[in-house]
Amino acid sequence: MEALLMFPALFALIFLGYPVAFSLMGVAFVFGLLTFGDAAFFQFTQKIEDLASNFVLAAVPLFVFMGSMLERSGIAERLFEAVHLWTKRLPGGLAIGTVIMCIIFAASTGVIGATETVVGLLAIPSMMRYNYSKSLISGTICAGGSLGTIIPPSVVVVILGPVADVSIGDLMVGMIFPGLILSALYIAYILGLCIIRPESAPRITDDADDPPFAAKIAITVKALVPPLLMIFAVLGSIMMGWAAPTEAAALGALGAFILTVAYGRFSLKTFWEAIVKTLLITSMIMMILLGGNLFTGVFAGAGGMGVMRDLIGAVDLGPWALLFLFLALVFIAGFFLEWISILLIFVPLFMPFINDAWAATGYGAYFDPVWFCMLLLIMIQSSYLTPPMAPAIFYLRGIAPKEITLKHMYRGVVPFLVIQVIALGVVMAFPETALWLPDQLLGFN
Repeated sequence: MEALLMFPALFALIFLGYPVAFSLMGVAFVFGLLTFGDAAFFQFTQKIEDLASNFVLAAVPLFVFMGSMLERSGIAERLFEAVHLWTKRLPGGLAIGTVIMCIIFAASTGVIGATETVVGLLAIPSMMRYNYSKSLISGTICAGGSLGTIIPPSVVVVILGPVADVSIGDLMVGMIFPGLILSALYIAYILGLCIIRPESAPRITDDADDPPFAAKIAITVKALVPPLLMIFAVLGSIMMGWAAPTEAAALGALGAFILTVAYGRFSLKTFWEAIVKTLLITSMIMMILLGGNLFTGVFAGAGGMGVMRDLIGAVDLGPWALLFLFLALVFIAGFFLEWISILLIFVPLFMPFINDAWAATGYGAYFDPVWFCMLLLIMIQSSYLTPPMAPAIFYLRGIAPKEITLKHMYRGVVPFLVIQVIALGVVMAFPETALWLPDQLLGFN
């Protein structure tokens, strides 16, 4: 039973303000020594070696570097102009265009903070100029900017795959339809809100500056080709079976570098800043990963999984009740923990039970590990919008003008949280939304 005390100890350290990585390592070290004595050092060494030799994780710095370079490449500015040429006449057109831009940019970078920051800096001044509701502006930027969780390529999936023991390629392809469903629901909500309450987003009627149709086509093609090439280089190469996820990440990093040079944005200072940012973010992720590996290794070695099975068996929860319990725990944890902590703490505990439920149902669509991971990703995306952690709100706070207050931000994200629950229900009810495309393209079943 002492293994279960690891969780109260961990959360106590986190709530006291200690970094998550050091909290995980500290709890693992203390309980490892108490449980295994000097043998714990051998176990820790083995875990460090396992992490260091996991070649799949090489995709993490490559994706982060790709996002850092694309921030400076000029792609976002061209996309902003092209997308809004077509959407700005619609009810809420600037907000709809912003979501579309977030989709394309998220599919080009895989880094959530980069998407929200770049898109927010471009879109907020335009929406403010046309007197859009500040709550709508906030909700659109926060929800759209965090779409990178559920739209491939995603750094989150690079971590989730090894932790859940699920193919990253299956997850990357499986994310496409759930991500598009969620994005479509966002757009439908904005359109409906602005039809019912036009004051939330005044229509743009001045077309004096509109270029001719042929010019619109030319601008759109020039703006869309570079990100589409990036998407194909990363996701297309995986879907076509030409490259493994790590190799695809390398192609993406190379493509981002080439585009930055092609647009005349490259300089040694830019390159250095991208490298430093990549090192900082990758070091943070790897430290937390190491802490999570040590923590789960000690927990499992101390018999924690057996105790968990006994507890769940004692309350006699069926597979669906277990599923809702797991998703509720992830949602609640999202109030206090960042996504990587949620993955490393909870996913190793959940997956054995999900695999058992999958076997009990005859290895059908329900409780398939890929399907479960899609549900997890939607719930993790909600953690970007739920205070007090709410990383998406922190990103927005850093770039928003003072007229947009925290009250506007918190109010603005609520409808999008409801939409995420709806999307969760759709994917839960129809597993094919996550499983059909990987089966057709990769033949994972």
